[in-house]
Amino acid sequence: MGRKYFYIILLLIASCKYKETTTEATPEEAQTPVTVTSISQSPMEEFIELNATSAYLLKNYVKANATGYLRSAQVMPGQFVKSGQVLFTIKTKEAESIGNAVNMLDTSFKFSGTNSIRAGADGFISQLNHQSGDYVQDGEQLAVISDQNSFVFLLDLPFELRKDVSVGKQLEVNLPDGEKIPGSITSFMPTVDAASQTQSIVIKVLAPHTIPENLIAKIKIPTNTISTAVSLPVSAVLSDETQSAFWVMKMIDSTTAVKVKVKKGMQTKTAIQILSPVFSTEDKFVLTGNYGLGDTAKVRITQPE
Repeated sequence: MGRKYFYIILLLIASCKYKETTTEATPEEAQTPVTVTSISQSPMEEFIELNATSAYLLKNYVKANATGYLRSAQVMPGQFVKSGQVLFTIKTKEAESIGNAVNMLDTSFKFSGTNSIRAGADGFISQLNHQSGDYVQDGEQLAVISDQNSFVFLLDLPFELRKDVSVGKQLEVNLPDGEKIPGSITSFMPTVDAASQTQSIVIKVLAPHTIPENLIAKIKIPTNTISTAVSLPVSAVLSDETQSAFWVMKMIDSTTAVKVKVKKGMQTKTAIQILSPVFSTEDKFVLTGNYGLGDTAKVRITQPE
C-alpha cells in the first residue's frame, strides 16, 4: 500500500508541473497607432474657381491719311509706342510724280508732299500691315495699337453667381506662373452668351509689368463666408460610401477612441465645418490612423498632444 500511495503522489506532482508549464499568458489588447488633433475656430470661405482671359478692350487703328507711298515705317510688331509718336511718313503720289518741280518754281513754298502719321494712344503694335515702300490708299489700315490703358481680364461668370459679385469687388488674379495680382471688378458686359448662359465681367488689374493678351488666369469667386467656424481637418472626418453619414473618432481617455456622429457644414480643401454636436476646444480627435476603427477602439497616440 505504501508504494501505491507513493506513485499516486508522484503522479499528482507531475500533473501540477505540467499545468504550470502549459498555462498561456493573457495577450495584451492591440492598440492602433494614431495622431490626434483638436477643434479649430477660424474664418472659412467657400469659393468657385473660374478662368479669366487677358484682353485689350480698345484697339487703335492707324490708317493712311493720303494715297501714296510709305517713305518710312518706324515701328515693329510688339513695339511699345506713345501717343503722338510718329509711326509712318507717307509721300503722296502727286508729290512723287512732281518731285521738286514746285520748289524750283518758288523756293519759299517748301513743298515736300510728305505727311506724318502719328499714334493716337499709348500701347503696343499688335498688328503691322505695311512696310516702307508700300503703295497705300487713303484710309487704308497700316497698323493696330492695343491701348495700354484698356488692358483687363475678362471673366465669363455663370449668371446664377451674379449675386456673389458686384462692381468694385476686390479679387485676386492667379497667373499660370504662380504670380498673384490684385484686381477689381469695373463693369459687366450688357449681354449673356446664349449657349453657356455666362456674362462677361471686366476685371481691372494693377500689374507691375506687362502681361500678354489671351493669357488664361484663375480667379476665385467667394460664394459663402463665415467669420468664425468650428472645424476639423478633412482627414479627421470619416464618411460612408454614399457620403450621407459622417463621424469622428473622439478620444475619451488617453487610449480609447469612440465613434461620434457629426453634422458637417461648409467644406474647404483642408477643413470641414462641424455644425453638431458641440465640442470643446479641449476635446481630442483622431487625425490619422482612424480609417477602419470600430465604434470603440484602443489606440496609441504617437505624437505629444
